[in-house]
Amino acid sequence: MSAINIKQRKKLSDGKYLLERIDFEKQNGRTGRSEAQHREVYFRPDAVSVLLADRGRRSFLLTRQLRLPVYLHGEHGGYLLEACAGVIDEGEAPEDAVVRETLEETGYEPVNLRKIGCMYVSPAFCMERIHLFLAEIDLRHKKQEGGGLAAEGEEIEPVVISYEEARQMLQAGTICDIKTMALLQHFMLQQDV
Repeated sequence: MSAINIKQRKKLSDGKYLLERIDFEKQNGRTGRSEAQHREVYFRPDAVSVLLADRGRRSFLLTRQLRLPVYLHGEHGGYLLEACAGVIDEGEAPEDAVVRETLEETGYEPVNLRKIGCMYVSPAFCMERIHLFLAEIDLRHKKQEGGGLAAEGEEIEPVVISYEEARQMLQAGTICDIKTMALLQHFMLQQDV
């Protein structure tokens, strides 16, 4: 692996999260020469995502909400079917973020929480990693309203799909959110679904 020497960092935007242009030099492994390069890096904090399964009903609880980039692509009316997810608050453990986000978005409290890994969302430009979890819920026992935080403009619709529907949707390419695809595929590889 080639060593990297950061030369300059320039703030491009500091809206909700920081966007920087980073100039660096990296030795080319093929030629041995040092090359100047630059990248724009978005400093979005780490997040969590959890696949919620009601094993007794052989069903998953997913969420549907407006995602502006999906709308701008002209796909799915802008609404994406995905596993429950959210940003980890400063100083918060990923496991605590999963419980908080699940209650906020769905109204259910996850149990038997199990971390299965951590993945980069888009490592070419974004610092965000997502901690992936599996958890169980009982669809008969909702703890609170759910639907997301109104103060953040969230309008989250819970969607229950059977294990078989999830498998068919994966095969058909209907589920196109990467974290949800990874979680469902992991679950199906580990279970007799």
